[in-house]
Amino acid sequence: MGRRIRMSGTPMAGTPMAGTPLAGTPMAGTPLAAAVLAGLLTVTACGPGADDARTPAKTQSAPKSPGKTALTWDFEHIVTDFSGEISDVAALAEDDIWAVATDRRTLDDPVHLLHYDGEQWKREPLPEALGESSHPPKLEEIGDARIWLRPQGPPPSHLPPGEEPPHAGEGWAAWDGTAWTGVADPPPAGVDSLEAAAEDDIWALSGEESALHWDGARWNTYRLPYAAADLTIAGPDDVWAVGRRSTGPGTELEYGTYGQPAAMHWDGTSWKAVETPVVRFEEPLPPEASASLGQVFAMDDGEVRAYGTNTYNHGEVENEPPEGYIRWRWDGTKWADQPPAPGQCELRTPVAQDDKGLFLDGNRYLTEAGDCVKIKRHRLPVDTGARENSNQSLWLEEIHRVPGTDEWLGAGHVQVNQSGDPFGAPVVVRLKRGG
Repeated sequence: MGRRIRMSGTPMAGTPMAGTPLAGTPMAGTPLAAAVLAGLLTVTACGPGADDARTPAKTQSAPKSPGKTALTWDFEHIVTDFSGEISDVAALAEDDIWAVATDRRTLDDPVHLLHYDGEQWKREPLPEALGESSHPPKLEEIGDARIWLRPQGPPPSHLPPGEEPPHAGEGWAAWDGTAWTGVADPPPAGVDSLEAAAEDDIWALSGEESALHWDGARWNTYRLPYAAADLTIAGPDDVWAVGRRSTGPGTELEYGTYGQPAAMHWDGTSWKAVETPVVRFEEPLPPEASASLGQVFAMDDGEVRAYGTNTYNHGEVENEPPEGYIRWRWDGTKWADQPPAPGQCELRTPVAQDDKGLFLDGNRYLTEAGDCVKIKRHRLPVDTGARENSNQSLWLEEIHRVPGTDEWLGAGHVQVNQSGDPFGAPVVVRLKRGG
């Protein structure tokens, strides 16, 4: 089963901003989001502008480009007949892959599915069991033989008091390799994020201070000690959540509070607060300073790592201090600083792991030997309408491993910026790890 990779958008350092800030990396004025995600794999190819016209092309599965390096995203599927994106991808097998796509050209059923059966990609409607929603649903790999498709809307923590989240407790669909059916017992409340260790061991966040657990028979709801932004399953009865606290050591100020990073642990019996180091700027404090953790990641060997920022409200004072980056590891008894990664991997956070190293946001790969490697990608074929000298950037929302292989799939779009005719091509890409 592939690890759930939660991503959002940011360009690499040195490329023009073309999307939303990367969740889980430093952002001014946003100490805690309700659902802080991991990262985006982004790479940009630049060239001067041109004036030749775009030639439309039909939906296609693009041929693999020759001469790829050991770490290169190949185009698996390119949708060139609409402007939109592919926001999620999941796989049960090499010949059973699903993706969620959105067509921005139409208001009638803009969200649909794409399915690969081992020979071709086909457009499929959303399952009836999912119900109606204007938000793209999320694919969740549950065990080795099932995929859940869950509704997605405003997180419960963003709703007015007393208002139920869309599709709370209903509208979930399950794929068993043959057909889509309704999930018999969906979670009783809206879900921000979800991670499954097995079909009878599933954890999810519901709002900022509640966790849900499926034990194979029912959903149990647990109150968390602090507001949580992310969770991860490190092993049996070993679950971690991270976020922000407004009480306890380091939070008290003469006026107001200084938010501090929070960590919580499930030991099989209850959720308990875990002490975290105090994080503060030096005096004089910048305005509205606050520290938090936005991501937690369990390594395959069980080690747990946490990531966050120490930030403030920019633009109110001169001589602003640099923001702080929190990079911790749990050593079995306490949180300690992680050894810094080399080069451009230093401040990037993990989004997936294989047996050779770590995939990081910003389209980097950190090898077991400690080398920081850039993952490359190909340019769109010219028959898609992308000119040879256009500026192109690959934006991935999600990556997953293909079960039983050493290959990875990515879902997103290629943004093509060119004079008079910019466009976005939804794509699924494949990386053959090999070697």
